[in-house]
Amino acid sequence: MTAPADTTAVAAAWWLCDHCRRPVYAKRLARSAGVCPECGHHRRLSARERLDQLLDPGSADLLSVPRTTDDALGFTDTRPYHERLAEARERTGLDDAAIAVRGRIGGVEVALVAMEFGFMGGSLSGGVGELITLTAEAALTERRPLIIVCASGGARMQEGLISLMQMAKTSQALLALDEAGIATVSVITDPVYGGVAASFATLCDVIVAEPGARMGFAGPRVIERTINERLPENFQRAEFLREHGQVDVVAPRGELRATLTRLLGALAPAEHVEREEPHTPDSLLLTDPEQVPDLDPWQAVRLARNLERPTALDYIGLLVEDFQELHGDRLGGDCPATVGGVGLFGGRPVMVIGQQKGHTAAALRERNFGMPVPAGYRKAARLMRLAAKVGIPVLTLVDTSGAYPGVEAERGGQAVAIAENLRLMSGLPVPIVTVIVSEGGSGGALGLAVADRVLALSNAVYSVISPEGCAAILWRDPDAAPLAARELGLHARELLAQGVVDGVVPEPEGGAQSDHRITAERLAGAVRPLLEELTELTTDQLLARRRARFRVFGSSDTARPSGTGEVVRCPRPTALPPSTL
Repeated sequence: MTAPADTTAVAAAWWLCDHCRRPVYAKRLARSAGVCPECGHHRRLSARERLDQLLDPGSADLLSVPRTTDDALGFTDTRPYHERLAEARERTGLDDAAIAVRGRIGGVEVALVAMEFGFMGGSLSGGVGELITLTAEAALTERRPLIIVCASGGARMQEGLISLMQMAKTSQALLALDEAGIATVSVITDPVYGGVAASFATLCDVIVAEPGARMGFAGPRVIERTINERLPENFQRAEFLREHGQVDVVAPRGELRATLTRLLGALAPAEHVEREEPHTPDSLLLTDPEQVPDLDPWQAVRLARNLERPTALDYIGLLVEDFQELHGDRLGGDCPATVGGVGLFGGRPVMVIGQQKGHTAAALRERNFGMPVPAGYRKAARLMRLAAKVGIPVLTLVDTSGAYPGVEAERGGQAVAIAENLRLMSGLPVPIVTVIVSEGGSGGALGLAVADRVLALSNAVYSVISPEGCAAILWRDPDAAPLAARELGLHARELLAQGVVDGVVPEPEGGAQSDHRITAERLAGAVRPLLEELTELTTDQLLARRRARFRVFGSSDTARPSGTGEVVRCPRPTALPPSTL
């Protein structure tokens, strides 16, 4: 007769998924990094497992953090606090609910904190706050990016107001990294609530979340009891948070390390990593209006609106290596008509922001026809501030008929959002290059186009208003749109003659829609030398020239920046000479 199986061993060999309730073989679960192969549910990992998953092998160096005072209040609920602490320490082998290390991710030196939910629910204590603050201070001293893997139910009630004060203390530590230009990334795992969500978890430059991870200030049960309403199915989950502008990236666990590697490669590249400079084609940039084809303006409008022309994401896919898209304005929205993120452009870290249309009717609807709402301009502003913080240039790709003119957009402050961007870009202390890739419509376009250099593709248009809108207002006849287009001076040749753009990128025969790759190469050949030149300028030179560029429009005594940085005067705005491009 066969002896009965050891039930303990059997239980250890299998895991019951918390979500689908299916048993999973433990070794199979380990191979999938704790992700259920049946339903994709992400099992909670310990802090040590997080370190093993994210850091380059053998790079972890534990930071020594002194233990803080225990149980200053002598707190007792159903059990004395000191007993709970002792039990948690024995069970986890940790002093408190986090581990801090120096290490490397993708070759980049980082400081990393991993929170341990198994230690009293990862609650924020004086000890955890001190550990995060000391790690941030080490990151500041050593100029390493800071990564915080968050998992917490909130502040630790047993420590009273000492716990609450950690929210302010850790926020100050992150502010010091902001002031020093050191990148910070938080990784949201399930769950993150209360004082952690309302401090360091959401103050980082980039927020990456695992699928299904929950984050919020108040828990769903508290909210339901308070408002007496049933909450949406996906409420406070990572996907909901990204849709509502609170999270940049939702990355499955198997892609998390690669996601962080891409981010760090652009926001904090390792100095010892050599990157091969890609071949830069000779620039074909046209700086004399006579060199630009003299298209019929209405034909130019129709060409610019051709659905087969490359979109912002098409250009990014062709030109930007290791691109990581970032989402959200952090205020409740993520505009699909505005895309942006970090990557390598010609081997150089860059922040790329564009207005996205689409090639089909469905894609146009999904992207709101390329018309940004206020969240789009605020997302762009957030990404530009991040570029300024870490010192990388900004490339904007303009393609919009205008900012969205809807009720919700007006309620959300469309005019203010655009105005804030105009001011922000006027003082942004890093180079900005803008390319009008198809259609530049009104203030909706200018909200991404206050740049050091503004270029246009040869079939692009840029106007104060659409020809149809102009015809309806001034001619009171929509059929007068072709006439309005001619009067508005909106095509590339005229834009260059006015000095509104500094150069025109010639499109291949048949237009950009005929060959996306060649168009992208020509765009890159025009933009890369400009970025090289602009990065050599001091901040004062950069800002003085940018402001001088826009100061002259409409003045009787026109001034344009010269190649030496001095202001020269001419009878009207003209294209910058090649020496300044």
